[in-house]
Formats: sequence, structure tokens, C-alpha cells
Amino acid sequence: MSQPVAAVPTRASGTTRVLAVPGADSGAAGRTVRYTVEVEDGAGVDEGEYARIVREVLTDRRGWETKDGVHFVNVPPDRATAGDPVDVRITLASPDTVDRMCAPLTTEGQVSCNNGDRVALNSVRWTQGVPYYPDDLLHYRIYLVNHEVGHAIGHDHESCPAPGRAAPVMLQQTLGLQGCTNYPWPVPGQDR
Repeated sequence: MSQPVAAVPTRASGTTRVLAVPGADSGAAGRTVRYTVEVEDGAGVDEGEYARIVREVLTDRRGWETKDGVHFVNVPPDRATAGDPVDVRITLASPDTVDRMCAPLTTEGQVSCNNGDRVALNSVRWTQGVPYYPDDLLHYRIYLVNHEVGHAIGHDHESCPAPGRAAPVMLQQTLGLQGCTNYPWPVPGQDR
């Protein structure tokens, strides 16, 4: 049975703020990628859940820390305000704001992007998902974070390697699967 579709605004304040992120960074070694988790005021999302999911995705053994040998380090609000360096700003925002953040890329109020140091996640996609992850909003969110952060750390789009295989995380799974099955993680062959 389908979950009810959450109503979120297509336009919010246009201003963002850095969120406190629960949990701890992993003990991974490798190139440090400093990140903030940000939200647009009035985006109509559960901010605590969003922040928790982002950290869990970034520190999961199936993620980029394992695949690329990077180490994600969260920059909390007080340190971001103090001017500590940030490599990636992961921002959940309304479609209208995402369109502005992504320009000159065209997102048409529908998709997310990476533009410079900004990962802009579309709040409608975050709350409603896509048909290619039916009744599986959590795994779509995992995919969304991994895909856009993948761009931020240097990965380009990929294609489906063969029909019926798990989709690479850098396949644009929001738009279709090209015959693959959905899969939200960078490390292939792992449990969902």
C-alpha cells in the first residue's frame, strides 16, 4: 500500500541555516571532506530526521567512505558560523530555492543537483520520492544523498551496465533505471 503523499511547499523562505547533526563521525581514514547539513527555513520537512539520515548515509560501510577512501567530517553550526572551512554544503530546500541554487543547471522544480560546494536536495523529492523506488522512501533518500554527494566528490553520471543488474548510484535513478534495479549505495553487492 502506498504511503500518503506529504504536502510540502514549492517555495519557502529562501534562507538556509546549518543544523546540528546527531551522532559521531566515523573513524575512517582518507581524504577529509568537511560538510554541513543545512535546511531552508519553511521547507516543511522533519529537520532532525533529515540530519540523522545524512550522517548515517555518509558514515555507512556501503558508502563513499568505503568506496573512495574519504572521511566525512561534520562541521557543526557554531563552527560553520565561526568560519571553519566547509567542502560540501548539503542543503534540503524547496523546489524554487533548489532551482536558484542549481542555476545554470536546469532542475525545473523536480530534481536535485550539485553545484560547486552545494548539494541541493529538492524537498518534494525528499518527501515524496519517485516511482522508481515504489513504497521505499528511505532507500530513495539514501540514493539521493549518495548520488549528489558523489558528484561533489568528483563522480560523473553512469549508465546501467546490463538489464536486471543493480543500478550504479551515479545512474540518474530519479529519472529512470535504464533496465537496472534500484540500488542506493556506492559499494555494489551489499545488502540494501
